[in-house]
Amino acid sequence: MLSQNFMLEKDPLSLERIRQILVRLEDTIIFDLIERAQFAHNPRIYIRGSFQELRDMEFDGSWLEWFLKEIETFHARARRYTSPDEYPFTSDLPVPVLLPLAFPKILHPNTINANPSILSFYTRSIVPRITRRATLALAAIKRSNGIIGDEEYEDDGNYGSAATIDVEVLQAISKRVHYGKFVSESKFLANPAAFVPHILTPNPAALEALVTKPEVERKLLQRLRKKAATYAQEFSADGDAIANSHVNGSAKIDVDGVVELYESYIIPLTKEVEVDYLLHRLDGLSQDEIHAFVV
Repeated sequence: MLSQNFMLEKDPLSLERIRQILVRLEDTIIFDLIERAQFAHNPRIYIRGSFQELRDMEFDGSWLEWFLKEIETFHARARRYTSPDEYPFTSDLPVPVLLPLAFPKILHPNTINANPSILSFYTRSIVPRITRRATLALAAIKRSNGIIGDEEYEDDGNYGSAATIDVEVLQAISKRVHYGKFVSESKFLANPAAFVPHILTPNPAALEALVTKPEVERKLLQRLRKKAATYAQEFSADGDAIANSHVNGSAKIDVDGVVELYESYIIPLTKEVEVDYLLHRLDGLSQDEIHAFVV
């Protein structure tokens, strides 16, 4: 997982530095999705209460939620979520074993966490699409073995492997979306007078217009499609792409699905985080402190 060393970074709010991190996160997300696409949908792991083994442990959530809880409990003890760019999916996590690092003040204090929305759209919309090929291949194998009807679809039993990759994808998407806070803070500090009136009003539409760059989004989606199409190919031992290895349903990942993930979910949710952060950017400040931003 891509991380930024805030103890060494001279300017963590540099838009160029943030852009570099977001571009590298694209690679992480695409490669994680390729790994998840190897397994069938396995919808059972997303249904709360579907595992008796977890109910016996008095855990009523889904298999994936249990995975997140167990992994994030360990990460919390290692103070992962004290970093300004890390956000857990699980609440009521333990305190770190280690003393906190003295991170520089980067973001304005806030409680914005978009992870519930990320978990919902990922499990409901993204997983079924990117696992479609593996799910159909599984159904064909089951039919050849005489298994038909409802039993032939979706479930290959790889619950641990699927959930392990799901956690990696979710953490990468979460970091990507919450970096919207860094973008908003950088743009706010560069020209606070443009933002303050719309924060005080408040005017979310005007704030969204200030942080939205249509040309940047167009180039992002174009770059993402090219990357996904490249990574979807098979490569020979000498590193050359194997001709037509990504056409006629043989690609390692649904390229259109990757683009849709960004276009329909990641980009809009990032904008929501950016705007929500700005709406609370003046919370706790005195009138004199607010006035200093506009003079």
